[in-house]
Formats: sequence, structure tokens, C-alpha cells
Amino acid sequence: MHNRDRLTIDTIRVLSAEAIQKANSGHPGLPMGAAPAAYALWAKIMDHNPANPEWVDRDRFILSAGHGSMLVYSLLHLFGYSLTLDDLKNFRQLDSLTPGHPEYGHTKGVEMTTGPLGQGISSAVGMAMAESYLAKRFNKEDIKPVDHYTYAVVGDGCLEEGITYEACSLAGTLGLGKLIVLYDSNNISIEGDTAIAFREDVMKRFDAQGWHVQKVEDGNDLDAIIGAVEKAKEETNRPSMIEVKSLIGFGSPKEGKASAHGEPLGEENILKTKEKLGLDTEKSFHVPDEVIKHLKDVQDKGVKAEEAWNVLFEDYKAKYPEDAKAWEIWHSEELPVDLLNDDSFWSFDKSMATRQSSGEVINRLAEVIPNLIGGSADLSPSTKTIMNNRGHFTPEDHSGSNLHFGVREHAMAAITNGLQLHGGLHAYCATFFVFSDYMKGSMRLSALMNQPVTYVLTHDSIGVGEDGPTHQPIEQLAALRSLPNFTVFRPADSKETAAAWYYALTNKKTPTALVLTRQALPLYDNSGKEALKGAYTIYDCKGQPEVLLMATGSEVELVVNAAKELQNEGIKARAISMPSLELFEQQDEAYRESVLPKSVTKRVAVEAASPFGWYKYVGLEGKVIAMEGFGASGPAKELFKMFGFTTENVVKEAKALL
Repeated sequence: MHNRDRLTIDTIRVLSAEAIQKANSGHPGLPMGAAPAAYALWAKIMDHNPANPEWVDRDRFILSAGHGSMLVYSLLHLFGYSLTLDDLKNFRQLDSLTPGHPEYGHTKGVEMTTGPLGQGISSAVGMAMAESYLAKRFNKEDIKPVDHYTYAVVGDGCLEEGITYEACSLAGTLGLGKLIVLYDSNNISIEGDTAIAFREDVMKRFDAQGWHVQKVEDGNDLDAIIGAVEKAKEETNRPSMIEVKSLIGFGSPKEGKASAHGEPLGEENILKTKEKLGLDTEKSFHVPDEVIKHLKDVQDKGVKAEEAWNVLFEDYKAKYPEDAKAWEIWHSEELPVDLLNDDSFWSFDKSMATRQSSGEVINRLAEVIPNLIGGSADLSPSTKTIMNNRGHFTPEDHSGSNLHFGVREHAMAAITNGLQLHGGLHAYCATFFVFSDYMKGSMRLSALMNQPVTYVLTHDSIGVGEDGPTHQPIEQLAALRSLPNFTVFRPADSKETAAAWYYALTNKKTPTALVLTRQALPLYDNSGKEALKGAYTIYDCKGQPEVLLMATGSEVELVVNAAKELQNEGIKARAISMPSLELFEQQDEAYRESVLPKSVTKRVAVEAASPFGWYKYVGLEGKVIAMEGFGASGPAKELFKMFGFTTENVVKEAKALL
């Protein structure tokens, strides 16, 4: 190893340890042990340009073991991204650019938010899928504007998480040759030796999943690490897993010990570390001039790499102007069509289940949005999420935009995050609503990262019927509504479903869940674009109402019919469709008052799910007709009657309030 390489690696180690010590909080073990592997990628292998972290053809780097965040921050500082030494000194402090775990959109150069173990490597699978799909669409024999790799660094913890094997099984099946994972294998976790709970042969497992596997016995052998990565790049039809045997907390008195994992080393131990590594013991947060000069050369290499790509793309535009125009459309944040004023987008001629109308909308979108991509967890015939005439993304052909995730809900959501994060695509995924429980961790990251992923969640209530309580969602609506920066739509008809899709594809920072029925729903005359306000009056009386009836989805039919029946009895009632509580809350006070006037305190909310959250709208004098327990197995109509979801019961409860 060249002295400047060793000096740079040791600088990464000590900067990481010092920042953690100053914060008196953090995980020094991984940054110190994995520094050579990360340095090998950033300095010797990856194409990346610190002057433009958004360069579209850059190699992606994901620190899946996000607790080792100081590794990324040290790299970002040393390689000339926007982080300063002061930023490193503010590690884990309020409002700093160096939070406890890497946060996408907060720190330039961080490709995704990681920390929940397994999420990073799983989303890396999505990024590799995106690269391959875009390459199939845009690359030519003589010019390849899409030609980059996705790298991830994982630890033992990531490889114990179930989501990892869901995602990696799919990656192996699909043959994602440009996905390369480095496994920082140190046999230590928070509780001590991993042998307590983790003794499997990881490489055999990945080999069985169709991965190319290698092992580097010495984590400080830079040449061996570089050689393994170069060999992995030669393997074009399989993703690669490289096990790099390292020592946690390398160079410190805590080297190889569990105590190096998740707590500061201590000032005395940092001093001893510097002495052992031969670094200046008199200075803190010190970057030697030799390191600065060396990494300036690496930065210049990154600038030249992007400049070469820019020249390549100019040539591409000259030779393939139509494809270049398509490229601009695919990589624009704006849709290539005005859906809001396209009457055909909002037009439906019959009653149908909202999962079915969603399927129709998806295919309308597929005709005008070329970079729409998505699929389901082995349920597309039921979720109605297949795009006609778009082909399928298969091991043999990566050009299709219909994705098959297999029965892997958690990985599906994480992979979809990766597809969206990569850029150039509008990504969606689908399953039955009750299985959103399996997806929750990844959905939460969608919200944290401001990623406009679309989640299509069908079979939305006890209306699932005969499948019984295991498949009938009850608490899931409340759970998703509780997520910050997450929009839930439960449309009452096809036009509201179109509104949900319109919102999902035009908002730029919010994931959206479309919660859709199995059973057919009627069409309403005045539904549609009004749903974009979150709630609106779908049937009204003359003058001030005496009672407000509100509902979502299939239960809107009940409140509309109940309002009509109450009016026939001389009681003024208003029926309100509330497909998205989040969007309703974003409306101004005047609009919210026009829909739910404070003076009308007699209120009934109806939803075939948990009542949690509805009392905000009905108040102490109101009534919520909802599910207080789990459902049952039986025909949907009988279940709705059994649990009180009938027009008669809504009328009865409204009259009881009056």
C-alpha cells in the first residue's frame, strides 16, 4: 500500500473517532474497520464528482450500515463535497449537516437515508434495477449514456435482517451485474460476538441466491479489495458480494471488541490510536497536506469523468435527437402531459371497484408517461397494476416496465424507494392493504426522504369478505395516516381514484398510498377534481345542515343514501366525502369551515376501519361508526350488515344525535 493511501485511510479513521468523541455519541467501530474498503471505492474505483453530486451517471454509494455515518461524513469532507471540518465537529448536533444517521436531501452526497438495517442494500437493488432499465432504453451500441454501478457497504446486522434476503434473492434472480456489495465482516455486534446468534455461511447463502461471491481475508489489503471489485465488475450477469474481513475499531485499544461498536473511544484511547497509526498527536481534526493534495487529484479525476460524459451526451444528442428529447422528458420533474385538464383522464362510464378504476388509470398513464414503472408482490391480477403493452422486467430482459417482486412486500417497498431515488423514473408498487404492515419500515423512509413513491393498496376493508380477519385491514389506515409527510387516499369512486393518481404523480416530495376496494362502487356526479382538496360536500341539503355525515371509500355510499333518507324525513343532512385527511388539513380555514362548519356539532363519521383519528372531526358530541375489533370470514355484504355499515344504521345514529 502506498504511504499516501495508508495516511488517507488512517485520517478517515481518526476524523471519524474524533467527531464521535466530541459528540460523546456514535459508532466508531465500523468507520475505523471499513475505512480501507470505503477508500478503495471512493478513491480508486467509483466515478463521482464532488463538484456535482447530482451528476446523472455517477456511481451510487450506499452505506447500508448507517450507524457508521461518520465514515460517509469523513469521506464527503476529504473528497471535496460540501462538508467542512466544522460540520464534522458538529456531528449529531441539532441542525448540523452531520446527523446521527445519513439523511438523503439533508447532506449533499448522501444517496439515501439509512440506519434501519437492511434498508440500504435493499434500496441499492432498486437503484441497480433502475440503471439497467434506463440503459436498455437509452444506450446505443456506440454511445452509452447510462453506465454506472451501485455499491453498498453492509455489516453483519444488515445481513441478519430478513428484508436483505428478500431483496438479494430478487437481485440474484434478475442478474443485476452492476450491483456490488462489500460486506464489512468483523464478527462483532452490539451484544458481542456474532456467533451468539449468527453462524451461517453468508457467502454460501449468497452463492445459492445467484450472486458472485469473493472473500478478502485482510481488510487492510487495499490491493486485494480493489482487485476483488475489479473482478466483480467483470461479472456482468450476477450481482457481487465481497466479504472483507476487518477488525472493528481498527488501530484503537478497543480493536476487535464489542465496546468499539456503539460508544466513543475516549480521549486517551484516541491519543493511543494516533500514536499507533503514526499520526500527529498534537492536533485534533487534522488533515495532513499530503492527504489534501492527493484527494484534490481524485476530485479532478471526478470532474474530468463528468466532462467526458457531457461530451458523450452532446454526441448522443447529435446522433439520436429523438432519444435525447425523451431523455429530457424522463429526467424532468414535470409530467409531459396536462392531466388536470385532460377530460379523458377523468372520464368513467360505469360503476367499478376502485382497484379496477386504478388499473384503468394506470394504463391511461402508461400511454402518456413513458417512465412509469412498477409492479406488485405477486398480486398484479388482483391489484390491477399491470401496464398493457409495456413488457416485463425479467432475468432475460430488463427492458420491461412491469416489475415482478415475488412475495416480498418489505423488499418491494425498499426497492421501489431505490427506483425512485435513482432518478429518471416514476415508481409504484402494489399489494393487499393488510400487507402494508410488512412494508411500513420502507414506507416511513419514503416519507423521510421526500420520495413520491406511489403505493397501490387494494382489498381495503372487511369488504375482502371470505378471506377473513387475517386479510381484512382494520388498523392500517390509522397507521399510515399517522405517518408525517405521507398522503393517504381512500377514494369513493373512479374519479376520486383518478384524483389520487394525479396527486401521486404531480406532488414532488410526498409518498402516496391509494387504498382501494375489491367491491364495485357507484359513480358520483360531482366527484373528481374536488377530491384534491381532501374533503368536499358530495351531497347537500338546502340551507344550514343539522347533521354532518362523513366517510371515505365504500362507506361514502352509505352517508349519501343516509343524507337523502334523512332529508325525506325532514332532517337537513350533508354528506361529505373525505378521501384524504392530509390534503383536507392543508386547505385554508375558510374552506375547511365551508365543508365542516363548526356550528354544526351533530356529526357522524363512517369508516370500515379503526375509529382512531376520527374524533378530531366528529367531536365529543359526535358518533363514529367503525370497526372496534377484527373482522370475520363471510360474504362482504353480510359483514357490512353485521358490523353496522348500512344506510339504516347511519340514519339511526344520526337521529340519535339529534
